[in-house]
Amino acid sequence: MTTIRSFRRAGAAGLATALCASVIAPVHAAQPRAHAAASSSIVLYSAQGYDSTMSKTYYKVSGTKVLLTDDSTGSLVAKMEAEKNNPHWDVAWFDGDATMQALNDQNLLYKWTPANVKNYTTFGQSLIPTSHAFYPTGVTAAGVIVYNTRRLSASQAPKDWSDLLTSTYKGKVAENDPAYSGPAFPFIAGQMLREGGLTKGENYFQQLKNNGLKIFQTNDPTLHNVETGALDVGIVQDSAYYGAKLTGNPPIGVVYPKSGITVLPGEIAINAKSKHLKAAEAFVNYVLSQQGQNIMVHDPGDTDSYFNPIISGVTALPGRQTMGINFQRLDYIWAGQHQATIQSWFHAHVVQ
Repeated sequence: MTTIRSFRRAGAAGLATALCASVIAPVHAAQPRAHAAASSSIVLYSAQGYDSTMSKTYYKVSGTKVLLTDDSTGSLVAKMEAEKNNPHWDVAWFDGDATMQALNDQNLLYKWTPANVKNYTTFGQSLIPTSHAFYPTGVTAAGVIVYNTRRLSASQAPKDWSDLLTSTYKGKVAENDPAYSGPAFPFIAGQMLREGGLTKGENYFQQLKNNGLKIFQTNDPTLHNVETGALDVGIVQDSAYYGAKLTGNPPIGVVYPKSGITVLPGEIAINAKSKHLKAAEAFVNYVLSQQGQNIMVHDPGDTDSYFNPIISGVTALPGRQTMGINFQRLDYIWAGQHQATIQSWFHAHVVQ
């Protein structure tokens, strides 16, 4: 893909707490090499922009065909849940640990420990769930503040989330709809925790709505309204901001609020009922290798490549901010438990 992604991440979820997470002893000894596959093909359900390039490259290095179904996270999850008694997928890959946890709660995911778990940075290690049912492949910020640099100077731009509630930005702020945009839900849930919980979080978004908040489906239209000056400020996934810079030099700047940014990990998991476990394990191990990660980082023109690597020896694309970000770990269990409630409330009170 060559433009900012619209529907591919709908339905991802998560939420912010501390960065540290415990890493338990290996559950299953995984095959370390791409060539360990015991099947000639696997089925991949993915919402990642670099999935096609990864699939083609993996076939070249392993001889295992990756039969790719590329769709939005929401559509893929609905498909996986509908197929739970007769699944057609081997590996799933999309953003959002809360969404993966919801699948794990239904016993749909295979618990194991990849050989390449040793490749994680300290931060990457902290993001591994204690269940070992899914694994992070990179991180972005679920939501950052972007602003039109022709309408606002850096000093005039909002500095933190609370600034968006002031009269200065009344009727001038845009945000994504969590019913369509995958990063929107973890941002909303993360902001609710930063505010102090569900009730206080609802109050924050109600105030934002009362201050003239505009809702668009995904990153693309939200960014477009900021770039054109139709609105001064937007809340989008940070990789979308960096991706927009690929198209030239749009008049947009970015702010990482000091009070915190909800970390959004890309997550990969294996079907608990997969008939091709060794092949699926080998593919996941490849994704977690430096070679596989470099394919993700250097997929030409894809905005998803602007993630923060969490595999040792892998470098983010030039221009991608990696320092000075107050990343806050997602409380994916809490978020998964409250996802339906939050999304229903947000649709009824903010979107409509």
